[in-house]
Amino acid sequence: MSHFEPWTRERAAAIIAEFAGTKGATMPILHEIQHAFGFVPEAAIPMIADALNLSRAEVYGTVTFYHEFRHELPGRHVVRLCRAEACQSMGGDALAERAEKRLGIKLGETTPDRRVTLEPIYCLGLCATAPSAQVDDRMVGRLTESKLDAILTEAQS
Repeated sequence: MSHFEPWTRERAAAIIAEFAGTKGATMPILHEIQHAFGFVPEAAIPMIADALNLSRAEVYGTVTFYHEFRHELPGRHVVRLCRAEACQSMGGDALAERAEKRLGIKLGETTPDRRVTLEPIYCLGLCATAPSAQVDDRMVGRLTESKLDAILTEAQS
């Protein structure tokens, strides 16, 4: 997984300025801020609101509406398990429970050693190969218990 930059107001301001003049800039700014820092820091919300002439509530509402935006720095590896209907119907619930038990955390949490963040995602577009997961930037289809175990072992090392 790529390393994230440390949060600075100056870097956030540069990202915001890069997109502020474009139509529909909120989402591109949020994505780029998360890409840079690993999450959307609370301090960035008023900066974005001011630059785009939006209320802080509008920006905060966007951040909290979309599950993909994080509110804190993730672990070194991010394992996303698809929670959409196709994956659930193919055993996704049992796999999510297995991952939670193995890591000792719930979906949406990070292990105490900061090695793994386990996140739910609500469709990876791999319905034909359900259940599916995403490990950092790598997609995994036809997820089985043994594939999941291998993924978690790799992420924890």
